[in-house]
Amino acid sequence: MQWAARTAETVVLALGGLLLVLAALTLDAGGRVLVGAAGGLLLALAVRDVVLRPRLAADAGGVVVRGLTGRTSLPWPLLSVRLRTTRRLGVRSRLLELDTAAGPDDDGVLVLLGRRDLGADPAAVAAALEALRPA
Repeated sequence: MQWAARTAETVVLALGGLLLVLAALTLDAGGRVLVGAAGGLLLALAVRDVVLRPRLAADAGGVVVRGLTGRTSLPWPLLSVRLRTTRRLGVRSRLLELDTAAGPDDDGVLVLLGRRDLGADPAAVAAALEALRPA
């Protein structure tokens, strides 16, 4: 099983970033900096989505999380899967929390992934991971 950012969202980010960068060419110096930076940020997010595809993969051996520094393997015996729900300013947010217990010579790993990273509801991904976990 694999999860990644939705392709349509990545395409919209890339097109929005490209439009902002092109629009920045027609503005004054201050506008060029602000609008160009916003466009560059959107383009960077789109590139990040493409490079980190798939963001999360799971099989019988465990879970693999892809990040900017490489892949992190989290074996099932050490892995704890939780759903973290927070509420700020009236907006509810859910994150998938993947945590490995710290061993005697290891600090453990904590990974938090949101709906945008997974391309799916974190609650559904947590349920799918728990169903895939070996007995």
